[in-house]
Amino acid sequence: MRVLKFGGTSLANAERFNQVADIVINNQQQSQIALVLSAPAGVTNNLVAVVQKTSHGLSAETNLVDIQRIFADLIKDLKSTYSEFADDLLKTVFEQELLHLSNLLEGVRLLGQCPASIEAQILSKGELLSITCMKQLLIAKGHLVEVIKPQEMLIAYKGGYLEAQIDIEVSAALFAKQPLIKNAIYLMPGFTAGNEQGETLVLGRNGSDYSAAVLAACLKAECCEIWTDVDGVYSCDPRLVKDAKLLNSLSYAEAMELSYFGAKVLHPKTIAPIAQHHIPCLIKNTNKPQANGTLIGVGNDDQKLKVKGISDLKGLTMLSISGAGMKGIVGMAGRIFTTISRASVSIILITQSSSEYSLSFCIASTDTQKALDALKEEFALEFKNKLLEPIDLVEKRAIISLVGDGMKKAKGVAARFLNALTEASINITAIAQGSSERSISVVVSEEKAKQAVIACHHKFFGSVQYIDMFLIGSGGVGGALVDQVYRQQARLAERNIQIRVCGIANSRAMLMNEQGIDLSNWRDLLKDATETLSLSAMQALVNDSHIINPVIVDCTSDDAISARYIDFFGAGFHVVTANKKANTSSMDYYHQLRLTALMQRRKFLYDTNVGAGLPVIENMQNLFNAGDQLVKFNGILSGSLSFIFGKLDEGLSFSDVTFEARKLNFTEPDPRDDLSGTDVARKLLILAREAGMDLSLEDVEIEQALPPGFDDSGTPDEFMSRLPEADAYFKELQQKATEKGQVLRYIGSIEDGKCKCSIKAVDADDPLNKVKDGENALAFYSQYYQPIPLVLRGYGAGTEVTAAGVFADLLRTLNCKQEL
Repeated sequence: MRVLKFGGTSLANAERFNQVADIVINNQQQSQIALVLSAPAGVTNNLVAVVQKTSHGLSAETNLVDIQRIFADLIKDLKSTYSEFADDLLKTVFEQELLHLSNLLEGVRLLGQCPASIEAQILSKGELLSITCMKQLLIAKGHLVEVIKPQEMLIAYKGGYLEAQIDIEVSAALFAKQPLIKNAIYLMPGFTAGNEQGETLVLGRNGSDYSAAVLAACLKAECCEIWTDVDGVYSCDPRLVKDAKLLNSLSYAEAMELSYFGAKVLHPKTIAPIAQHHIPCLIKNTNKPQANGTLIGVGNDDQKLKVKGISDLKGLTMLSISGAGMKGIVGMAGRIFTTISRASVSIILITQSSSEYSLSFCIASTDTQKALDALKEEFALEFKNKLLEPIDLVEKRAIISLVGDGMKKAKGVAARFLNALTEASINITAIAQGSSERSISVVVSEEKAKQAVIACHHKFFGSVQYIDMFLIGSGGVGGALVDQVYRQQARLAERNIQIRVCGIANSRAMLMNEQGIDLSNWRDLLKDATETLSLSAMQALVNDSHIINPVIVDCTSDDAISARYIDFFGAGFHVVTANKKANTSSMDYYHQLRLTALMQRRKFLYDTNVGAGLPVIENMQNLFNAGDQLVKFNGILSGSLSFIFGKLDEGLSFSDVTFEARKLNFTEPDPRDDLSGTDVARKLLILAREAGMDLSLEDVEIEQALPPGFDDSGTPDEFMSRLPEADAYFKELQQKATEKGQVLRYIGSIEDGKCKCSIKAVDADDPLNKVKDGENALAFYSQYYQPIPLVLRGYGAGTEVTAAGVFADLLRTLNCKQEL
């Protein structure tokens, strides 16, 4: 014998009813079936509304009409499919039950209230009619059907009329007296039971699942199958995490823990009977009857998964009782819990400080006032004499629980759990762990619950790692970056990495989409955007969408944007920047940036500030973190000046090569921005600060890449028209260098704590001698690297190269490794 239970969504219409019947018939060929049904979708909610409205003297006509429509449509559609279907008989039964319901409601109306015994009869009507329809459908399909009356067979021992709990031993003895009819399909309405007087009781929330579990125990069934609209039990709510893992199996204890702390597939009271009687329970999908589902039982096929699931339970309040009267006083905890129990309040989680000074526990928020009143009354004397402090109340809490039998033998699970929450900037109110080490739970803000589940799932289940990028500055480098991200999507997907570009902003408008902007035509979409750049709008999108790894990428050269980095960190964003302004601002701001990033646990990445795509900053940080110290530095830090001075080696004039560099976009539109040496000075300052020097831009000695006293005034074109006047100066410098076997280069240098940018003649054996054509080269002389320096060389300019460097930084916002 196997027990199958189908819920309301599986019985929503005639097509679904027929689908359930076919599943039952197919299973009957393998083993005799007992079928438990809920009411069709919407019926029970309407019946609850009928009771509430009638009790308050309101009309419930619309709800009654809705119930009539559901069953009338069901009977009509089933008759149109099966001519043998006894629709007239069902209509008669339905009219009788509707008359009985009307009589009950008339009594409620006259009383002005609904006694629990009457409410149970009303609420159970949906299951009764559901079974009646299924019986006639199976008969029409040619099968023998027997109906179990739960009022006579499932006897409750406590819980009253509306939350009854079944005495399995007594009920099993009743079933033992009734031999099963071979080949018959047994039907039983769910949600319903009886007492010794034969009255109708209902089983409360998830009552039909509980009915099936109890029936399986009474019949000593080989299996209890709960058929739902999902494929089984997932590692977390698949509505929260798209790549939630479907679990092959769970132990009874794991299922109990997950359901207790909020997993929606099964209720804890459903698991208790099957666990007690060692009956396997299979969770299946009505729409995919051939799928394996999830098996709950003694065995555990998913041994490799140390953590099985992550659940969340919302709508909680945490109460904390503390004071000198707690410490060392025997029985205080007992009094607290007894008081709460007498108030009919269930405690969900308990945690106590090791000093015994305080005790905290979580309850459903709906029970808060009841619990407070009971505690204040019980401990009135202690509060009056200041032995206890006023009760601390923290509302709108949620419990996030990590569950798995394998956690007991696995090292570092708790650390990874807490680290996941820390990385997502989620504050923890309380922590609790069971002595079995099967679960660990934390209390967090309710508004952070979804984000917490997502963060923890990413940490434990090897799911796709997301980077949610918000780009500011969609010009050359920014635009190239978006295009590179678009081209690399398939390759990144192979590494389980997905970059969602959730925001793109320029000086005119901002485009946002929490699911990621369509990058195939992002430029057109940005043109049509009307919203302007707003940090609060970006933060609202992150919070509403529960994004856990948001990154702001600054591809501007805007002082105003770089001045807001601290705000970005405070709003929960990592910052990746190609903008050098922040790192060359005041030393106070420089230090404040790093301190804020550290305190907010955000990453601040700026490798493209020097050397574009060359890994300069990261290598410097690695060296200095390992104990190295900078002795001297020489570098060619400007791609445009590298091009210009390299061409001088070939005998070309300074003005001609500058014109060519401008034409090829090697320089800024105004070449004076490059020739002034300020850009090189900023890069040099950044390197000096990375080496630990407390310097500002004013401390850098800058010689322009122009003759001393050269007139650099006017418009860019006016300046360029005067540039041939500089040719004689550079020709003379070049001749002197050539005579000594040297070449001219524009070099940034750091030595003896001083920074200087200037034109230098370098020897043939100097590592910078051959650097030209837009290349950058950086020679670090350190304690570890001398007399031969560490040299980094490569193209250090160009939108594609710089964008690639920003892309590399963007990927570094992911955790350093994916934990399995």
